[in-house]
Amino acid sequence: MAIGYQNRSRVCDANNEIKMKKKISLIGAGQIGGTLAHLIALKELGNVVLFDVAEGIAKGKALDIAQSSSVDGFNVSLQGTSNYEDTKNSDVIIITAGVPRKPGMTRDDLLGINLKIIKQVADGICKTSPNAFVICITNPLDVIVMALQRYSGLKKNKVVGMAGILDTSRFTYFLSKELNISTNKIKSLVLGGHGDTMVAMIKSTEVDGKSLEDLINSGKISKKRLNEIILRTKNGGAEIVKFLEKGSAFYAPAASGVQMAESYLKDQKKTLPCAAFLKGEYGVNNLYAGVPVIIGKNGVEKIIEVSLSDEEKVNFNKSIQAVKDLYSAAVKIDPTLGKD
Repeated sequence: MAIGYQNRSRVCDANNEIKMKKKISLIGAGQIGGTLAHLIALKELGNVVLFDVAEGIAKGKALDIAQSSSVDGFNVSLQGTSNYEDTKNSDVIIITAGVPRKPGMTRDDLLGINLKIIKQVADGICKTSPNAFVICITNPLDVIVMALQRYSGLKKNKVVGMAGILDTSRFTYFLSKELNISTNKIKSLVLGGHGDTMVAMIKSTEVDGKSLEDLINSGKISKKRLNEIILRTKNGGAEIVKFLEKGSAFYAPAASGVQMAESYLKDQKKTLPCAAFLKGEYGVNNLYAGVPVIIGKNGVEKIIEVSLSDEEKVNFNKSIQAVKDLYSAAVKIDPTLGKD
């Protein structure tokens, strides 16, 4: 009898622990959403609500991941739902809802479809979790995250886009393969809009303590080869879409989103490249774009301005103009986005 009582106590304590954890809602139960749920559970960052209009997919993935808890040893609650009320009072919301890219489709092609979807999402989360830290992964990223903030009216420092971490991770990986060195010995940064106009910061890149510029000058890597790596980074998502044929990247995007959520929930104050709202930084006003930011318990706590070379300034401004042009296209689709 005593043993049975102790077992029940442990169950009770475990249930209490689950209830006290932070609440993380994932809007969209596709490949990224499911991977996010799994990574969050493994890290025990919080209890997970997996939302999707296709309720069966959300419930099925949540149940599948939950059934691995005894194998992987995590203790969080996982719930699948199609009801926004179940996401109420979330601490973090990560949005992946939208149509993924298909072969031959650009991020711009996604704009009209995903604007409609993000408007519905914004309406749902602003009613149920107005104080949440919201991470957007839906493409075309920079414009969609800005539309999300406009539609929802949530605080700008609590709405941020995941892009720069992914682009930087891709660039770092390709460099590591070329130079035959571990990725953890490479420090780099990618700024600007997510996609074809992203800017790899050569001046800010270090490989095993040495600047990338020094490696170019010493012949360890040619400028031509570096430009090829940068181009591959820009087309990183499209390359995966081509291989998969019926899907798009999800492991690396999910890992990048989790890093942002963890920095917020644990107040790590990590400096991470994210799509944040700029109000004068880098000479940009009233626009979301990829820049290094510090993420802590208050969301985006500071935007870090790094020194740019003349070439990087030119490329960054081109990237910003591309984001502006695409946002102008979004305003034509929905004129309410142009109103302050």
